[in-house]
Amino acid sequence: MMLKIKNLSFSYKTKKGNNLVFDDLNIDFMPGFNVILGPNGSGKSTMLKSIFGLLSYKGEICFGGNEITKISSDEKAKLISYLPQMDIETSSLTVMEMVLLGRLPELTRRIKKKDLNIVNKTMNSLNISHLATRPFNELSGGQKKIVFIAQTLVREPKIILLDEPVNSLDLQKQLELCSLLRQIIDEKGINIIVVLHDINLACRFAHHIIILDSEGKLYSYGKPKEVVNKKMLEEVYGVVASVSYDENEIPSISAIRSVNRAVGK
Repeated sequence: MMLKIKNLSFSYKTKKGNNLVFDDLNIDFMPGFNVILGPNGSGKSTMLKSIFGLLSYKGEICFGGNEITKISSDEKAKLISYLPQMDIETSSLTVMEMVLLGRLPELTRRIKKKDLNIVNKTMNSLNISHLATRPFNELSGGQKKIVFIAQTLVREPKIILLDEPVNSLDLQKQLELCSLLRQIIDEKGINIIVVLHDINLACRFAHHIIILDSEGKLYSYGKPKEVVNKKMLEEVYGVVASVSYDENEIPSISAIRSVNRAVGK
């Protein structure tokens, strides 16, 4: 077990009252590449914000037996890095400077050799060293995403939280980014929890998939072949779909129609 969520409850306050997202939710995340799936409004992004400590929730979120809310800010910064959903930002900083920012708060007025070594090693491992002197605002969308990943990695966390990192990327760049995340896990021993919308992409790269239903409840958890099936697609996503498996038992889905349309006939 890598991260444990115990009796997590959270509600957003609205003008009409409290909007319940989670109610006594329990999840045990395993090491590796964890993907959170679920329909819109199921609480995927809210879960990442809760893990990172951005929301005031009830319950416990623990790592290594220690509750995350009770550790110091410095310890949390070393434990977890979080990359939220974002529009691709513009900046006149160079790529090297952007990645260096990830070393905050370790950076002092005088940049240490250790910081430069970590940044250079990370950029080299992500194949972006050749971009070091390029202005960030001249990069493509895919390149900018990799720079943000590098900025996250130089903090040397044990867990990385990513909220829909493949948004705005074409199919090739989505595959390349997910391949890169798997490489990071294998080479650096970092655990990743990522929110995705693309079920086929999740099946292709995830070690474990967490599926939330429309009410923010845990529907199922396990390896892709264990949790992605016709029954789940109908009950969670409301679609009739065909599911096939390749030689490695990786599921591939093809949506056929909405359950609502089928019922309306």
